[in-house]
Amino acid sequence: MEASIVDLRYKMREVLQSLDRNESVKIYYHGKLKGIIQPAKVKNEQKNKKRVQDHPFFGILTDDPMNVDEVMNQLRGDRYAL
Repeated sequence: MEASIVDLRYKMREVLQSLDRNESVKIYYHGKLKGIIQPAKVKNEQKNKKRVQDHPFFGILTDDPMNVDEVMNQLRGDRYAL
């Protein structure tokens, strides 16, 4: 993508979207190339992303006959000793 200084000011959303698509953004000032913005290489972030299906509560009620209140009371345990 090519952008001017004015584009950076008024169309920053489009610039950020192109960076999300792993495109480089060439910045021009008075028609001359001043710099290039490149997307960050973040490998660890992709590894740390967790899926909802991996959470222990996902699908908890699909095969459990107890209702939600019973499950939560069982998980919380006794808070107060009587």
